[in-house]
Amino acid sequence: MTALTLSTAGAATLRADAVVVGVAKGAKGPVVAPGAEAVEKAFDGKLADVLATLGATGGEGEATKLPSPAGLKAPLVLAVGLGAVPDEGDAYAEEALRRAAGVAARTLAGAKKAAFALPVEAAEDVQAVGEGALLGSYAFTAFQERGKDAKGPLGEAAVLGAKPRDKAHKAAAERAVAVAEEINRARDLVNTPPNELNPAAFAAVATAAGKEHGIKVQVLDEKALTKGGYGGIVGVGVGSDAPPRLVKLSYTHADAEKSLAFVGKGITYDSGGISLKPAGHNETMKCDMAGAAAVFAAVVSAARLGLRVNVTGWLALAENMPSGSATRPGDVLRMYSGKTVEVLNTDAEGRLVLADALAKASEEDPDAIVDVATLTGAMVLALGNRTFGIMANDDAFRTSLHEIAEEVGEPSWPMPLPSDLRKGMDSPTADIANMGERMGGGLVAGLFLKEFVGEGITWAHLDIAGPAFNEAGPFGYTPKGGTGSAIRTLVRLAERTADGDLG
Repeated sequence: MTALTLSTAGAATLRADAVVVGVAKGAKGPVVAPGAEAVEKAFDGKLADVLATLGATGGEGEATKLPSPAGLKAPLVLAVGLGAVPDEGDAYAEEALRRAAGVAARTLAGAKKAAFALPVEAAEDVQAVGEGALLGSYAFTAFQERGKDAKGPLGEAAVLGAKPRDKAHKAAAERAVAVAEEINRARDLVNTPPNELNPAAFAAVATAAGKEHGIKVQVLDEKALTKGGYGGIVGVGVGSDAPPRLVKLSYTHADAEKSLAFVGKGITYDSGGISLKPAGHNETMKCDMAGAAAVFAAVVSAARLGLRVNVTGWLALAENMPSGSATRPGDVLRMYSGKTVEVLNTDAEGRLVLADALAKASEEDPDAIVDVATLTGAMVLALGNRTFGIMANDDAFRTSLHEIAEEVGEPSWPMPLPSDLRKGMDSPTADIANMGERMGGGLVAGLFLKEFVGEGITWAHLDIAGPAFNEAGPFGYTPKGGTGSAIRTLVRLAERTADGDLG
């Protein structure tokens, strides 16, 4: 992974393969952003004019390469767009810095070192630039034969203008490294082919990480799940030769006053089961465990950051396959909570494994539960490919999570849980069916999950079906493939909770 360093050296004197500067979109053309004064001087004050001549506007996502003039140690200048110039007196938004740094890191793949001379004032700016550079340099190459000419990631990102001896700046850089490394590990998990990452393999990864970071890990195999009455998880996984697992990760802090439970959907491959998905909908279903990957990464991040809060992660892992032993439409499952569920569609399996995990997590009476899942195509239709939906049994908590997500740069939108949609899941055979009305399907799934949350427990559901897997080209610091969606939201929630602000 790319190394992150803080440097007091000037942009003109630091030896690097490239120096990265920011350029914003002004009313009369590109405007060179603060941090690039030495580079601007080397261009005799005409850097903005040169960029305009080359067609640069300062728009978000732009990357313009320039040969360095005399006076700069680095042979290349890379100007990255920051978007609109902020209003007078305002600083550049952290997300603008994060995305620009990500673009720079992707553009400079193969370089050994780059100096990031972007606008850096507060510690939050250091963190944003660091996160963007580390996330933008990500590439998944584990299953590719790499020749000697293949480009590796950027070797080192040196953040200029930061203060290595300043406690806040140092802590910001350390946080950026910890969170970005866990996001990239989650991306690796999402991108790993399902023949390599089944429930047992995922559980092994979690167990190894627990030993490394002082997290207690408990794994329930198929025998323990059957004996324990986890009808949802067993019912989904029974059709596969790779049996299911429920993994519990427990991070505790001696001075913690609050506790959080994160629950993740971990369908390592989703064929749809007997309700088989149509051709063209199967190829990316290795990503259906992205919720569990996000929960795993968030718990490990909390441990690495030493947050003063107890965080428990529940990974509900199964492979949904059709076979002679698979659950059929019309079957009734008895869930861990004791409720019975009539399975009308075996492709609505994520809510079944989550229901068991939610009921189990509720037994520990945490201060709040948040589940994360690539749950419904309906949510993608509603919000697109880059925004996740937030549902909750508490309006204030839903609002707080939305604000947190926006704060860390993860697009989200609060969604309702209309009580009138609950009737559609009434079953003549069981306590509830796993399907309801087609319209508002994402909300129906949320209402189903709500049934399995312990009474009086604050709960929220994040449906990340859209942003969890990017099938288009990379943008900002987001790669093609697994993205690590919702991890930063969960980590910030844990930080706020540690500070006594649960929301």
